[in-house]
Amino acid sequence: MILLATALFLGFLHGLGPDHLMAIAALSVDDSGGGRRRRAVVVAAQFALGHALLLSVGAGLLVVIGWTVPPGFERGGEMLGGALLILMGIVTLHPPSRSALRWTWHAHGPQAGRHTHSADHHHHSHLPTMVGAAFAVSSLRALAMLTPFGTRLDAAPLTLLLALIVVFAVGILGSMTLFGVVLARVLSMRTLERVGDGAGALIGASSVLLGIAWVVTA
Repeated sequence: MILLATALFLGFLHGLGPDHLMAIAALSVDDSGGGRRRRAVVVAAQFALGHALLLSVGAGLLVVIGWTVPPGFERGGEMLGGALLILMGIVTLHPPSRSALRWTWHAHGPQAGRHTHSADHHHHSHLPTMVGAAFAVSSLRALAMLTPFGTRLDAAPLTLLLALIVVFAVGILGSMTLFGVVLARVLSMRTLERVGDGAGALIGASSVLLGIAWVVTA
């Protein structure tokens, strides 16, 4: 039970990584005021689901098969995360691009032709889930090697190892979704609504700067 509780706590901390939170914030920015609260929660939940699924399923398969991921794979994942932060920041800084991206995604997505492209309908997009999965790539090798748990578990039963990975993923779901709830309350504050695009610009600029730092230090 101690190992499982530790895995849950470590997963919760992992979900609060600055790159994850900034990505969720950038994806949650919307130029419409009506659905900000719901959008932030949905985006955070979708991002967390994609991240947790890729980590748990990928690491679980690697543990079962007995394969190891080369170190370069982890660095490549960090570079990918940084590049995505830069891209999302640029899109957030340019509202017309944000609207075009939202329209294009729906025009070619599974909901194409089934609804009008109003501001609140982009909750159906699978983009946050895919981005969340992409951000999990850099952590896949470490989790498959059980590095977060800090102890040698080579002799542990396979069922225990898989349970640790799943519980770790549950912790990620919890922390990221909780962040979405907090972010929703912040974005719906009257002060931010008055600021309007200024809040989105701040998030976009921060995303670009963090992305550049992520790429440089990867």
